[in-house]
Amino acid sequence: MVATATTLAGAEADNPEKVDAWFSRLSPTKLKTTRLRFYFHDTLSAKSPTAVHVAKAAMTKKSRMLFGAVNIIDDPLTEGLEPESPLVGPTQGFYGSTRLESVAPLMDMNLVFTSPNYNGSTLSILGRNLALETYQELPIAGGTGIFRLASGIATAKKYFVVEYNVIAMHY
Repeated sequence: MVATATTLAGAEADNPEKVDAWFSRLSPTKLKTTRLRFYFHDTLSAKSPTAVHVAKAAMTKKSRMLFGAVNIIDDPLTEGLEPESPLVGPTQGFYGSTRLESVAPLMDMNLVFTSPNYNGSTLSILGRNLALETYQELPIAGGTGIFRLASGIATAKKYFVVEYNVIAMHY
């Protein structure tokens, strides 16, 4: 299993036979838990935005909640609050306004790790973000590399950036 984890850390996609062999070796007793904390920097307006508005419905302009608006993101994740903090990796995906009466975007994000311990591995977040709550809870819907078959929870708290605390269970 150590050799497999080393190979996966480089995030090389395995062929179907290797993936099947990997699944055959799975044991429920080998489940691991990883805890991560990092900061998400979503920049909509600046000289170099990391989030871009790409679509809207005809009614979006009239909607208080920008219902129907979609943004594509390639946002940095850092170890600390400051944008100059060491980079953990990018978050790539999209979010869209899916509520008429409140702010609760649907988020589909891939956390792509470039730091040495998790290089090339990903965690996928897919779910509704209750953005006006003190803490938002988002589901971990999967992962690749070291985080293959991941599930778990990401809690988010907004400052001038968003702090994420992730608990991921994986093999």
